Amino acid sequence: MKVAVIGQSLFGAEVYRLLQKDGHQIVGVFTVPDVNGKPDPLALAAAKDNIPVFKYKRWQTKKVAIPEVLAEYKSVGAELNVLPFCSQFIPMDVINHPKYQSIIYHPSLLPRHRGASAINWTLMQGDKSGGFTVFWADDGLDTGPILLQKKCFVAPDDTVDSIYNRFLFPEGVKAMGEAVQMIHQGRAPKIVQPEEGATYDPLLKKANVKVDLNQSAESIHNFIRGCDKVPGAWIEINGEKVTLYGSRLWNRMEPRGSKVELAGASKPAIVHKNGMVIFGNDGKMVNVNQLQFENGKMIQACKFGKEDTSQTKLELTPEEETMIKNLKIVWGGILNVEVDETTDFFKSGAGSMDVVRLVEEVKEKCNGVSLQNEDVYMNAGFEDFTSCVIRRFRGIEDKEPFTFDAVQMRVNNMDLSFPHQCFIDNEFVDSSDGRTFDTINPNDESVICKVSRGTVEDVNRAVEAAKVAFYEGEWGRMNARDRGTLMYRLADLMDEHKEELATLESMDSGAVYTLALKTHVGMSIDTFRYFAGWCDKIQGLTIPINHARPSKNLTYTKREPIGVCGIVVPWNYPLMMLAWKMAACLAAGNTVVLKPAQVTPLTALKFAELVVKAGFPPGVINILPGPGSSIGQAMSEHPDIRKLGFTGSTPIGKTIMESCAKVNLKKVSLELGGKSPLIIFSDCDMDKAVRMGMSSVFFNKGENCIAAGRLFVEESIHDEYVERIIGEIKKMKIGDPLDRSTDHGPQNHRAHLEKLLEYCQEGVKEGAKLVYGGKQVDRKGLFMEPTVFTEVEDHMFIAQEESFGPVMIISKFQDGDIDGVLKSANGTEYGLASGVFTKDINKAMYVADNLDAGTVFVNTYNKTDVAQPFGGFKQSGFGKDLGMEALQEYLKTKAVTMEYGQGS
Repeated sequence: MKVAVIGQSLFGAEVYRLLQKDGHQIVGVFTVPDVNGKPDPLALAAAKDNIPVFKYKRWQTKKVAIPEVLAEYKSVGAELNVLPFCSQFIPMDVINHPKYQSIIYHPSLLPRHRGASAINWTLMQGDKSGGFTVFWADDGLDTGPILLQKKCFVAPDDTVDSIYNRFLFPEGVKAMGEAVQMIHQGRAPKIVQPEEGATYDPLLKKANVKVDLNQSAESIHNFIRGCDKVPGAWIEINGEKVTLYGSRLWNRMEPRGSKVELAGASKPAIVHKNGMVIFGNDGKMVNVNQLQFENGKMIQACKFGKEDTSQTKLELTPEEETMIKNLKIVWGGILNVEVDETTDFFKSGAGSMDVVRLVEEVKEKCNGVSLQNEDVYMNAGFEDFTSCVIRRFRGIEDKEPFTFDAVQMRVNNMDLSFPHQCFIDNEFVDSSDGRTFDTINPNDESVICKVSRGTVEDVNRAVEAAKVAFYEGEWGRMNARDRGTLMYRLADLMDEHKEELATLESMDSGAVYTLALKTHVGMSIDTFRYFAGWCDKIQGLTIPINHARPSKNLTYTKREPIGVCGIVVPWNYPLMMLAWKMAACLAAGNTVVLKPAQVTPLTALKFAELVVKAGFPPGVINILPGPGSSIGQAMSEHPDIRKLGFTGSTPIGKTIMESCAKVNLKKVSLELGGKSPLIIFSDCDMDKAVRMGMSSVFFNKGENCIAAGRLFVEESIHDEYVERIIGEIKKMKIGDPLDRSTDHGPQNHRAHLEKLLEYCQEGVKEGAKLVYGGKQVDRKGLFMEPTVFTEVEDHMFIAQEESFGPVMIISKFQDGDIDGVLKSANGTEYGLASGVFTKDINKAMYVADNLDAGTVFVNTYNKTDVAQPFGGFKQSGFGKDLGMEALQEYLKTKAVTMEYGQGS
């Protein structure tokens, strides 16, 4: 078929190419004159194929065809006119001249949205469906009979560009080719347009797209997105027209930020870290992320009212001077105009394809500088654009600097700087009600600083941020290996700041500095490195199943992250417990809201500072200090938290489990109380048994979840063992935990110390023999004497319940009574850890097999490793930290079954 293509733009060029490909003879292309010496894409495509190209400024005057133009058109002998996109008025003499007349593409579902701004109005009126129509041209405005239509879903945040690029352009090109084929084959219908539902929408111009703010948020959003990017909906701020771009409905909580009065708005807008929120008259919100002023300057909406440091005049190097000369040549080549500092890229005629070309040419000719398309839109003037390129070349990002209200002090021969506020969405912020609490140094009970006391509202904000990060943010789309890279970077930063972290841990929890450095911080670093390596090794299985013959079937499993996870950690190892749980959680791909213990929040907050410096996206990690009764409970009950990991007491664990079950049956892992037995046989290595026995109880001041809660010593060595233990205790130095020579620091907080004193009093009351300690040290601070009880019987309170402090409980058992001592060892409701010392391998294996605990140490104690699973039995909880098994706590398994082959 002989076809004349009348129109313009890249869309017209693609239709032209498709018709060529389909074998039709293009006898002529009719398009618009060059702009600034730059041919239209349709003209370029046709000229390349040596097809006659005609460029008319107009086709008619006073609705009468220009004779010379009409004659030239008729000379090509077209059988069909195809108008893929045409901004000119074409006279009916041309429309009706060919044998098959003319067909036109229109980007709406006619008869709705007749007119030149059809896509805009589809969005502005909130249509749920959009699409396009190919129709037969007549003398009306988009009123001719319908040949075909294609329909698509309009997403809530679609813009003109997104719906055009996703559907209207690619499917429209195909449809024009299909329509020509139908005409060629004689099967093209002519369906008269109904008048019911018909609308004619006027051409949009800047003057008539002021946003009416006295309507619902959804209506405001639809209006803004329908005008994005052209002609650009605007509002008045301080008497100036400000154009709005990048609108989305804001279905989150009202953000914190600075208020801005808008003319005609029901309430002030809020400028916040993610843009500017505008309120509808229904109280709901719209967020815009870009603003443009009347002078053409465009900024991120979050920067409104702030000093724009990105426009600071730069001192250029000779290399950079050369880059600017190259940029001027690039702009001139694209725009075909003389370029100076005042040249505006878009006002000079550039379009979206020119943006793509500019980005690529900058990369090629400016030392590999990588820009985003958005950088061009945000810096449309040549002077602003060159400044942007130079900044990218220097590695300067136009991001808000990361600042916070830091506590600063000189401690432990170093300058400390650390946060003290809630950490939500990569920002340190005061709690919603502004309340704080004192965090206390147990060495002297002095106040270290005031810390923000998180609220239920803060939990809601943190969960919301974590949910957005998981489902919409960069974290949820990130490659697993890249996730691991971030975790390695975070571990490196922790290593770089390990002395600061250890000092904070020592000040806040009373841990001896050397122990804090090696274990509290050192193992935390190791844990993040270990799980960073797991990120790209989380795999599913392929499973052979029975085939539904003659077809075949395949089942495979996927290990997927759960979503938003809550983590509640205790006060004995503040940073290490954070690492044990969070590292596995992040490696699996989840986002997290963590509550540190109220009495030890500081290392968690310092860690949060390093999270931002490592480059974690906003919302991935959120940390809320404050009481468990409000924050912890709110996390347990939050419907958007799908997993909760808790380390703490058994009674609190039961409460958490109950809350999690009632609300949304969230997955739970609990590492709870312990009463870990340590059995010491007479054939042990006595020196090692004494040394390890001391460590099993007094390590970290006894504030150790796997501390040996009861030592069973074989009768023949009992007295010697007790005597040697007391001798070792007397050698211990009790004092300032920051003193490198100190062995035993203060208990974590006053309430715990008082509970330990009551525990000892109960032991004496029940008849156990207090052979050493049992009281507070006579000095300033929360120091407890290392304590030893003997003659402890199974029924006693101190035999059944843990002290969680420096209290050694010793019971003797008859020589050779292995089963008897195992019965006593297993005779509590706990099963976290256990140990045995003997040189007899058979005895050791028998005892290890029969101890009912999650961990059994043989001829050692407290030997944990990041690759080793850790967790308990019975009322010590369930679920594992560390090792490969910890990942399972933060993953879910999906099975996918496929059918394929001959019968499918």
